[in-house]
Amino acid sequence: MAGETTITVVGNLVDDPELRYTPSGAAVAKFRIASTPRTFDKETNGWKDGEAMFLSCSVWRQYAENVAESLTKGTRVIVQGALKQRSYETNQGEKRTVYELDVEEVGPALRFSTARLTKGGAPGQKAAASNGASGGGDPWAAAAPSPGQQFAEDPPF
Repeated sequence: MAGETTITVVGNLVDDPELRYTPSGAAVAKFRIASTPRTFDKETNGWKDGEAMFLSCSVWRQYAENVAESLTKGTRVIVQGALKQRSYETNQGEKRTVYELDVEEVGPALRFSTARLTKGGAPGQKAAASNGASGGGDPWAAAAPSPGQQFAEDPPF
């Protein structure tokens, strides 16, 4: 959307994602990530960790259920979304401001680990076989050209 601050953060999950449901039944998963900058110190010829930044994240609906089922504490993730600022006043009258990330995309970082994906069908459907077989819900399979063939038009998404 126009006017939003979109950022990408790489960090580690501080806790397991917490899955809850709104009164209307919409799933929401909340999780926090810690992102720690590293710089190379020429004097010591080694890496130094900077101050960790902790960021609260939320993701909604089927995506929330996927995140809660797939990610755990300590998982290194790449998160992209809209940065939101929220101000409030504590019971003691102190004014506070927090920054939160409305997640648009999240996935495991694969620099130091591997992942096995299970592709699902349409939102709300149970995950299907990961081989892209008929009815498997693989959105790329229908759009993929056969070897040596080019797209006649843009893929239908």
